[in-house]
Amino acid sequence: MYYSANYDSPLGQITLASDGEHLVGVWIEGQKYFCGSVKEELVPKDGLPEFEAAKDWLNQYFAGEKPQIDELPLAPIGGEFRQEVWKLLCEIPYGEVTTYGEIARKAAEKLGKQKMSAQAVGGAVGHNPISIIIPCHRVVGANGSLTGYGGGIQKKVWLLTHEGADMRKFTVPTKGTAL
Repeated sequence: MYYSANYDSPLGQITLASDGEHLVGVWIEGQKYFCGSVKEELVPKDGLPEFEAAKDWLNQYFAGEKPQIDELPLAPIGGEFRQEVWKLLCEIPYGEVTTYGEIARKAAEKLGKQKMSAQAVGGAVGHNPISIIIPCHRVVGANGSLTGYGGGIQKKVWLLTHEGADMRKFTVPTKGTAL
């Protein structure tokens, strides 16, 4: 059984999901793949310890603090490749960015492969079920394009600005599926 709770954030309502012990989902309302990794109905249940921990973490984050990801009992649902990519996302420091290509290089190294496609990494990043906490918003295109955020480009801009990233080096795409 999976449970849900809501959190009101500066970006809008966020839905939290739990398996009863771990946080398995954090989705911004309207985001692409909303609740996509949970194949069962979510039963509303406030007060679970993992929800309280997540809300506290998000309160700290939105207050401009830098809470640690490993403070939370995370268990995102996905295959081995996606799990590896999501672990790499957790290594991106607050306020900094990396590229899909760099994540692909690191994932290939960890998985013992010669190379890996940045597009495959983009798919895994885009299906990250624990938004904000697993910081997929910190991944940009090699050319500095702020492409590919399931919550929408304006939310990605807001998150990076909130973290103090130097936004002058990035561009916002004017067309495409990432808007």
